[in-house]
Amino acid sequence: MGELMQQYIDEAEQDLLHTYNRYQVVLDRGDGVSLYDIEGKRYLDFVAGIAVFALGYHNAEYNDALKAQIDKVIHTSNYYYNVPAVEAARHLKKVSRMDRVFFTNSGAEAIEGAIKAARKYAYLKDGTTDHEIIAMNHSFHGRTMGALSVTGNPHYREAFEPGIGNIRFADLNDFDSVLACVNDKTCAILLETVQGEGGIYPVQEDFLKKVRALCDEKDILLILDEIQCGMGRTGYWYAWQKYGIKPDIMTTAKALGCGVPVGAFLMTEKVGQHSLTAGDHGTTYGGNPLACAAVAKVLELFEENNILEHVREVSAYLEEKLDSLAAKYDFITDRRGMGLMQGLVFDRPVAPVINAALENGLILINAGTNIIRFVPPLVITDADVDEMIEILDSCLKTLQEQNA
Repeated sequence: MGELMQQYIDEAEQDLLHTYNRYQVVLDRGDGVSLYDIEGKRYLDFVAGIAVFALGYHNAEYNDALKAQIDKVIHTSNYYYNVPAVEAARHLKKVSRMDRVFFTNSGAEAIEGAIKAARKYAYLKDGTTDHEIIAMNHSFHGRTMGALSVTGNPHYREAFEPGIGNIRFADLNDFDSVLACVNDKTCAILLETVQGEGGIYPVQEDFLKKVRALCDEKDILLILDEIQCGMGRTGYWYAWQKYGIKPDIMTTAKALGCGVPVGAFLMTEKVGQHSLTAGDHGTTYGGNPLACAAVAKVLELFEENNILEHVREVSAYLEEKLDSLAAKYDFITDRRGMGLMQGLVFDRPVAPVINAALENGLILINAGTNIIRFVPPLVITDADVDEMIEILDSCLKTLQEQNA
């Protein structure tokens, strides 16, 4: 590592709150599916800023749209209308098949809004405030107090208890465990259509349909968190669209703005008419012209470039190559995922593999201690998959030799 890179790292460790154990690299610029550090070293990026930079780096049309909006107006507040917000909402409604949109600054804020909408919906029915939400074990919904309260990992919550309260946890794909949590106070069931941080677990169709039917029967709201698995990552605009059901509320973020911090929660007209009203919820930055110009352009580029079809094609190739690696090494025990949201499960911690890959110019991250997560830009090609596999295979071969 060069002296300048080390200087920046040392300064960051002195100035920034230490809530991340960062990799020892200072990234400087991106182009396509490649990132470059300040010393000019190239890295093949299979993380995309944690499933954010779906269109790849330095996309000229995306950049130009943001530059044009910056020259107009960046922020006005929600006391006024702005054209990018209207255009973004119109397009987002069309692809999501939902009816009402609220733009936020992040995925965690989208979850907060979804929770508030569900509780207000229940409050308007009976005037009480002791309603319960069922969430899933091993889930991850964010770090704010509300989002943390529905995150199914006790380790994340324990230092910050009590949370918002009245949360019960069931197991994804175990309908009996959901039934065991349901009572007259249940107002919502919340789950990720594909669990991300919890280990890349897709929801099973039978489970999701049973949960949907249960919600219909008891007037419980189904909230689907599509923050990581949405925006084309599974080959569908939103992963739930594969299953022939529809949520009452859904959350989206990450690739929604492809780098500009923006999220949203969406709901059906029924929920929109019977939940949050003027004064119930708000945000200073949410839905501002710059963020919504990004959303509008991202949705346009997804359609122009047939991103969903491309994801389906290249993800099949990625799965094939990951399956070959899993068959080659005994310490890889499973491969699971949907589309370009994949995980390789190891029988040991994966940090050494990720560090070795970084040294060799490949950016990967984990999902838990023993899973390597693959969430690359959605524009990757078969050639990019081949390059990734070649580097990873080399790192795994070294690991195998070290343990021989």
